[in-house]
Amino acid sequence: MKSILIPIILLPLSSLLPAANVDVYFGSSGGEAKGIYHATLDTEKGKLSAAKLAAEVKAPGFLAFHPDRTKLYAVARFDKQPSVVAYNIAEDGSLSLLNAEVIPDGGAAHISVHPSGKFLLTAQYGGGSVALFPVDKDGSLMPCKQVIEHEGGSGVVANRQEAPHPHWGGFSPDGRFAFVPDLGLDQIVIYQIQSDQTSIKQVGSVDSIPGGGPRHMKFSVDGQYIFLLNELSLSVSTFAYDPETGNAKLLTTTPTLSEAMKAKESFNSASEIIVHPNGQFVYAANRGHDSVTAFLVDPETGRLYVTDIEPIRGAWPRNINMDTSGRWLLAAGQHSNTVTVLEIDATTGALTYPRDSVITVPSSICILLND
Repeated sequence: MKSILIPIILLPLSSLLPAANVDVYFGSSGGEAKGIYHATLDTEKGKLSAAKLAAEVKAPGFLAFHPDRTKLYAVARFDKQPSVVAYNIAEDGSLSLLNAEVIPDGGAAHISVHPSGKFLLTAQYGGGSVALFPVDKDGSLMPCKQVIEHEGGSGVVANRQEAPHPHWGGFSPDGRFAFVPDLGLDQIVIYQIQSDQTSIKQVGSVDSIPGGGPRHMKFSVDGQYIFLLNELSLSVSTFAYDPETGNAKLLTTTPTLSEAMKAKESFNSASEIIVHPNGQFVYAANRGHDSVTAFLVDPETGRLYVTDIEPIRGAWPRNINMDTSGRWLLAAGQHSNTVTVLEIDATTGALTYPRDSVITVPSSICILLND
């Protein structure tokens, strides 16, 4: 019997595997926005699919995942009331309503879920407060259990700092403490998570730079530092963090833009800060200048050094986020109704704009990747 040789063409493994698509959710507010939008990110090519409405709800600003990534929470207006709204996430990325609970002190600017999944916090910019909502085992919300009012105001910047304005809430890497940057106080207010895991108690605060206007913060990957974004001064302050007490000490502050760059626009405002998964780079978004600033982190001192400033090809970057690989940075242009994908250089942290990497998302103000 004569054997027949059949030539075999070996294809690259990447061509045989399907592209890794990640679900991306967008919070929106104002304009023609109708709710929470959904798209997928091709993490091989850095391309977003067209965004589609995933849940119709009024002004779903900021979003947060449950730790198990099967539930999503939004601060929004539900039945004409400022509320936290809970959704189940299906395997295809679609959302179905679980329930909603009213926020007693008005609309919230931010939302975060504790690593235990047992409660979440909302920060009320206008009400000057922090609210705590217990979360049931099925991910549904229970009524608000705590509302804690901040008091005072630094008064450094007129009309912005005459009263407290909590702008963000988040947790220490070990989940023992909660932190709330307050734009009106020029402080980070520190809370301790109580043993019942469904209540918090203020245990201190740390001053930031006068007139800086603390907005959002992130921990360094190793947990040694806090990087605080100052909205009003467009800068990032580095704090040394004490995990035993939850306290922090101000070390350095680095501007996101030069004075010459800021002078080109009539109004500038910093909006979001994120840390690269490798711990070497930090990114901050600049509204007005409509750009993202890349920083290199000195691991010995926590000091930041500007290495790149990249335009977002849109207007008013209200939020930025990145995939867990740290290859793609997404920027939400609220005023341009866009979301832009920028590629991150793994060696330098510099940003580049691939062609055709902008999609339409009405009044996009928050980006959440479920990867």
